[in-house]
Amino acid sequence: MTRTTPGCLHPWISLAWAAMAAALLLALAGCAASSPSGEAGGSRDILTESDEPEARKRARIRMELALGYFEQGQTNVALDELKQVIASDPTFPDAYNLRGLIYMRLNDMRQAEESFRRAVVLNPRDSNVQQNYGWLLCQQARYDEAQRAFDAAMSNAQYADGAKTLMTQGLCQAKAGRAAEAERSLVRSYEMDAGNPITGYNLANLLLQRGELTRAQFYIRRLNNSQIANAQTLWLGIKIENRLNDQVAMNQLGQQLRRRFGQSREAAAYERRAFDE
Repeated sequence: MTRTTPGCLHPWISLAWAAMAAALLLALAGCAASSPSGEAGGSRDILTESDEPEARKRARIRMELALGYFEQGQTNVALDELKQVIASDPTFPDAYNLRGLIYMRLNDMRQAEESFRRAVVLNPRDSNVQQNYGWLLCQQARYDEAQRAFDAAMSNAQYADGAKTLMTQGLCQAKAGRAAEAERSLVRSYEMDAGNPITGYNLANLLLQRGELTRAQFYIRRLNNSQIANAQTLWLGIKIENRLNDQVAMNQLGQQLRRRFGQSREAAAYERRAFDE
């Protein structure tokens, strides 16, 4: 399934932690349905369409509907569709994976964890499920357990979406205060997918916090020179250029921020010269 991936995240999402959690939740929905084999990134025997049981075909169609509703923010409708998916095929791991994401959105962590655990039992080789389960554990501050889930996701040699898992792992490590580990994960993710704005932004922000200003400048400039620059990325660039005492670059970014996002809180902070916010 290719409906939603981190590389297709809306460029104007807020990159603060709380908002990022919601944005990443939507991104992870792209992992909610895997190949017809159910062995995401790790199947030894790929099933073709003719091999798929009729019940699974019906379930997969409704799964598409549920995912679409989830992406549109119609959580209750998506959950209702999933109930019908599971009624048609109670052994469909993708359905439990998406159900876990839905319950995370509803802040029902108990039901979310139960759903992810069920998905893992049905398909322990699914790296997408392990990643999503790790994100749930991270939001509960169960950092060591989260790391084990991320390690399980990355242990599958055939997993094709490692950049996303490394990004998610890096965000979790940063939240846990493990800055050096977070940097390593985000750098590896960036090397695999330099076009992901969440990775680039958070890597630059982490390097700023660690005082590695020249490296931070490299990552944020690349992002701000692209079409997906937004108020948050411009403001981060301004703060980095200010720390580097590059007034010319800072003023250029400030002009962009005023012109393109003049009503944003970042523009207001720039006018106040509130560089420590």
